[in-house]
Amino acid sequence: MLAELNIENIAVIENADITLVPGLNVLTGETGAGKSIVIDALGAILGGRTSRDLVRTGADKAAVTAVFTSDGTEGWFEENEIELEDNVVIRRRISADGKSSAVVNGVPVAAGTLRSLGALLLDIHGQNDGRQLMDEGRHREYLDGFAGVEADLAAYRKRYETYTAMLSDIHALDMDELEKRRLEESLRYRIAELEAADLKAGEQDELSARRELLRNAGKLTEALDASYDALYGARGSAAEQVGDAAVTAERAAALVPELNGVVVQIDEARHLIEDAAERLRDFRESLDFSPEEYDALETRLALIRRLGKKFGTDEAGLIALLAQSKRELEALEYAEERRAGLEAELAEYQKQTRAAAEAISAKRKEAAAVLQKRIEEGLKELNMPSVRFEAEILPVGGEPGFDGSGCDEVRFLMSANAGEAPGRISRIASGGELARIMLVMKDVLSERDAVQTMVFDEIDEGVSGVAAQRVGEKLARLSGNKQVICVTHLPQIAAMADGHFRIEKTERNGRTFTAITFLDGEGRTRELARLHGGENITPITLASAKEQLEASEQYKAGYRKGQQK
Repeated sequence: MLAELNIENIAVIENADITLVPGLNVLTGETGAGKSIVIDALGAILGGRTSRDLVRTGADKAAVTAVFTSDGTEGWFEENEIELEDNVVIRRRISADGKSSAVVNGVPVAAGTLRSLGALLLDIHGQNDGRQLMDEGRHREYLDGFAGVEADLAAYRKRYETYTAMLSDIHALDMDELEKRRLEESLRYRIAELEAADLKAGEQDELSARRELLRNAGKLTEALDASYDALYGARGSAAEQVGDAAVTAERAAALVPELNGVVVQIDEARHLIEDAAERLRDFRESLDFSPEEYDALETRLALIRRLGKKFGTDEAGLIALLAQSKRELEALEYAEERRAGLEAELAEYQKQTRAAAEAISAKRKEAAAVLQKRIEEGLKELNMPSVRFEAEILPVGGEPGFDGSGCDEVRFLMSANAGEAPGRISRIASGGELARIMLVMKDVLSERDAVQTMVFDEIDEGVSGVAAQRVGEKLARLSGNKQVICVTHLPQIAAMADGHFRIEKTERNGRTFTAITFLDGEGRTRELARLHGGENITPITLASAKEQLEASEQYKAGYRKGQQK
């Protein structure tokens, strides 16, 4: 339930605090006074889009803060790892440059995350929502919401996705014989070419390294020979000189024993030099250079480069392409057998998918019968005594079959007048009838909806007289189970309020200000008198307004007493 709403610098509202009550909250005021701004503020709390146009002229930023009770939000807080408290406090800021931010219980959240929370807290029925009934594509959605088949539909859609994937696999195997032969020939040629190349992983790097070695063969052998001679092979080499040093050091050590360690070091150095010289000699002897090998390397590398350029990939990609081409050729060669197997599997899966769609259809038809009765009863309460309402269920596409939503098309039909056959709502319903149908629809669907606060923005469109009285009574009954916030111009609806707020626009020092005032008994009487007679408020209109308020209170008391029995 929405407990408090604070609006700062939103359009003509500089600052407004609204403390709402359980039951029916009504907002009234002259056209243009700012009632829609309250709805915009609530939309911002829901995570809706905001813009710089919302920010009051001259202000750096705007903000909306709402305090809700936390009922039904436990899962959201757990999923988003935010501590759940007794209240849910949402603050949405909009800067003058159009940027916005949101905080829930002190923790910043993204707009998309806020929308998922808002969907648990508020349901806003705007002025244009009644016209959604004109869109027959939405009718199945309404019926499914009433039937409670969301889980069945989710499971069915996964099955349907598998079914369509199987269809795609079969279609992928369909090609004319000429195209099949052309593709087979192309694959065989590619496979033969790649198999002839006999590529090995890492081969190109190894060949390139060997080619560089051969390319520098002369310099390499010259360096190896020189190094060997300097260490061991030539007269006066390092090995010879170290050997001489070892002899003379041994003589010195015979005279001075502490030099024995030096003798050991010189001996170790001599062995290291001899070992290095042997390794240089062995590597030099292992070299086997020939012009023929260099030519072969160049030819092999050129082949690898040509294949890489032709197929647009590297050496590893060529090896993978060979394996893929073999699989594709095998698939073509066994396409008929595979197609037959897939078709047999598809036929069985099609039966199962159709059965799942028909099970959902049965639930829709059962729910449609109940929905028709409930809508008719609700509309008769709203001064449409001769109304007939039907939820027509037809095969999807006009013939037996199924799609991603099952095997049904749904459209709502109605007749508002006795003796007239029901026709499409999209063609025959007036604005006032659409508003009343949508109100009843919301009432019926709200029974399955955990959202505790419902907002109606001018649900009275096209409604007057007795019909308006019945709409007010319906909202009062709905507010027995939900908190309802309603923007209205009709005294019949305003009289039913448990909390009544007047929205009034004034001018001071060349600036426009909108104030939101909670009305007491006397204030409500004067506001209802204004709704009846405009500025011409007389003792008669005041008496009439007071009488209307008393009658409304009696109606609510009687209804709520009946609920308690």
